[in-house]
Amino acid sequence: MDSTQLLKGVLDMAVLAVVHDEDGYGYDIVRRLRDSGLEGVGDASVYGTLRRLYAAGALSTYVVPSEDGPHRKYYGINSEGRALLARQKSTWSQFSATVSALVGAGAAAATTLPPRAIGAKR
Repeated sequence: MDSTQLLKGVLDMAVLAVVHDEDGYGYDIVRRLRDSGLEGVGDASVYGTLRRLYAAGALSTYVVPSEDGPHRKYYGINSEGRALLARQKSTWSQFSATVSALVGAGAAAATTLPPRAIGAKR
């Protein structure tokens, strides 16, 4: 299975999770994602995600001067971002449980899951 599409679907959640406990600048966030096991994440994808989450109001930014090079723009999660992360974690838990049941025990196991359809419009 190509994990590229899976990564695209969870990158927002992964970025929010990485900055949940500690703010970070762009490359630091890329490094932390890779260190956590998402080795295939691309720099451009993460920077685009940071810009999109900031524009959506889920992240705050501030600049820290550096004596060794250019100033660094740090990203931190805010209350809207924490709420978004909580919703995404809930959706992920439901989705991954459904897929695990489907592939782990066959289609019969999926009939024991709650009737709420994953991906259904609310």
